[in-house]
Amino acid sequence: MKTLSLTARISLLFALAASLVLLTTGFLLTHIVEAHFKEGDRHELNGKLELIQNLFKHANSQEALNRLPKQLDDALVGHHGLAVAVADASGNTWYAATGSGFLNFLLQDCQKKPAECTFGALREWEQAGASYRGMAVTIVAGNGDSFNVAIARDIHTHEIFMDTFRTLLAAAIALAALATAGLGWMATRWGLTPLRQVTETMSGISAEHLSDRLPIQGMPTELQPLATAFNAMLARLDDSFRRLSEFSSNIAHELRTPISNLMTQTQVALSSARDKNEYKEILYSSLEEYERMAQMVGDMLYLAQTDNGLLKPGMEKIDLAAETQSLFDYFEAWAEERSVALTLTGSATVHGDRMMLRRALSNLISNAIRHTPPVQKVHVTLSSQGDKAIVAIENPGPDVPAEHLPKLFDRFYRVDPSRQRKGDGAGLGLAIVKSIVDVHGGSISVTSANETTRFQLTLPALLR
Repeated sequence: MKTLSLTARISLLFALAASLVLLTTGFLLTHIVEAHFKEGDRHELNGKLELIQNLFKHANSQEALNRLPKQLDDALVGHHGLAVAVADASGNTWYAATGSGFLNFLLQDCQKKPAECTFGALREWEQAGASYRGMAVTIVAGNGDSFNVAIARDIHTHEIFMDTFRTLLAAAIALAALATAGLGWMATRWGLTPLRQVTETMSGISAEHLSDRLPIQGMPTELQPLATAFNAMLARLDDSFRRLSEFSSNIAHELRTPISNLMTQTQVALSSARDKNEYKEILYSSLEEYERMAQMVGDMLYLAQTDNGLLKPGMEKIDLAAETQSLFDYFEAWAEERSVALTLTGSATVHGDRMMLRRALSNLISNAIRHTPPVQKVHVTLSSQGDKAIVAIENPGPDVPAEHLPKLFDRFYRVDPSRQRKGDGAGLGLAIVKSIVDVHGGSISVTSANETTRFQLTLPALLR
């Protein structure tokens, strides 16, 4: 089934809304016109009954009563469609205008139920294919005699008018609905012009043009949030593509060096015959390159797992002071070799995955030792602030330029790529730290000033 366009949908909604309003208006108008006719007939019939009552009231003798039929005939002159009939107290027809035979049943009802014969009690009925509206009352003549008077009028002309009115109203409503749909279509087409322009701009965006942005200025208010969100998405995609490109380039670069070393060593080994010790030395050198590649591949797989939510941290009580001291013992020989001291103050307890948090702390401590000048110290401070545990790792050394700080946690990122040294790693350590902190619901930040670089981890604390 073909889906209607937005323009068609809005146009149909315009037509339906207009039809509903017009139908409601038409219904109200029809009701008002009918009520107007009914009230007009009531007023006319009441006026004639009052005239007839006044004539009977002044008939205080038989002679006056005998003159009443002629007076009633004169009173009906010019009132086409109006009929009057009068019956005496015995129910005998006392007066009947021409064509008023259909009023006999009203006179009979008035004879049987005199309480219902009152002024204003309008009745409607059909008889012999014609429609009538009338009333019946009991009046007393001036001589004391009682009479039942019935009066009615043919409302056929009213019905003809109402039928014509309804037909014309229905046609007007239909034409108005069509006109509204057409105008709605044109208005919608015009109103959706900015949306079509946005669509055209979007269709021209590709991986090679992710720097393009939708113009916000001059755009309708309703589309500005969409354009803002789309531009933000493009910015994220642009950043992701850039990082992916850099990631691929860095992978190739990082793998090329050990592979080149392995190829060179193998070619040298095969170039001439060597004794067992020389081959053993070459194999040890190759093993170091293999270990380096294995470490890099393992780190990349670890990051891929955290990115896709495949690593779920376990939850156990962890004494960060004990874990940090254990890492100090592990790094003690290396730190002494570099003449770097390791110090710890404070304490904090968290809930988390012991191995993951140990790995994060290990990466940060080893990074601090690597960049600390000789005869200096790396200081780790543990503290708690409300429901948060704070881990701060400080090391002295040259300041990291401010423009590099936000990128330190990017994969393969180095402040000075030209100064890559063997043993520095592949540039994934800080990225792994951030992924571990993120998966624990914490945060990490870095500052560098006054020849001191400080990494701070904020983790959910174990409340006592």
